[in-house]
Amino acid sequence: MTTGSPPLRTDVVVLNGGSSSGTSTLIRQLQELLPRPWLTFGVDSFIESLPRSLVTPEASATAPGLGLAPDGSITVGPVFRALQTDWQEGVAAIARTGTGVLLDEVFLGGAEGQERWRRTLKGLSVLWVGVRCAPETAAAREAARGDRVTGMAASQAELVHRGVTYDIEVDTTDTDPATCARLIAAHVV
Repeated sequence: MTTGSPPLRTDVVVLNGGSSSGTSTLIRQLQELLPRPWLTFGVDSFIESLPRSLVTPEASATAPGLGLAPDGSITVGPVFRALQTDWQEGVAAIARTGTGVLLDEVFLGGAEGQERWRRTLKGLSVLWVGVRCAPETAAAREAARGDRVTGMAASQAELVHRGVTYDIEVDTTDTDPATCARLIAAHVV
């Protein structure tokens, strides 16, 4: 009888889902379920850390930062992208210390966003999780939240998953966060 090597301890769990899909709620549930402490990082907290001058209320191909248009569309400029790369390297550095990282992401560029993280997380054991939610459900959650640009959730519901490959996917449309978190936790070593 041959035995394979034991699975690598998971360093990073990346949850990718559109706005209001439930990724933040799932991450909090995972922190409670997983046996060791995990730190959370998310694109929302990264955006909140930016100088206000880099976040504008209109999407523009020439803006240096992040443009959030009234219709929910988003543009990303070169200064935003450079700062995002630095932030990603910092998150990866924390994971390389042995601290577990739960990452709340929105891959606006689909596979391109995942590839940026793959390069940054090279050498780490990563669990890729797709968090799906029906556009109409995400839009209803968005409206109830009141802290998002209307239309963002519906426009991102499918966009963020284009070309992305996952180890596991969950759908929060009709499945409660605790159940989804248990499904994800079962894949974390």
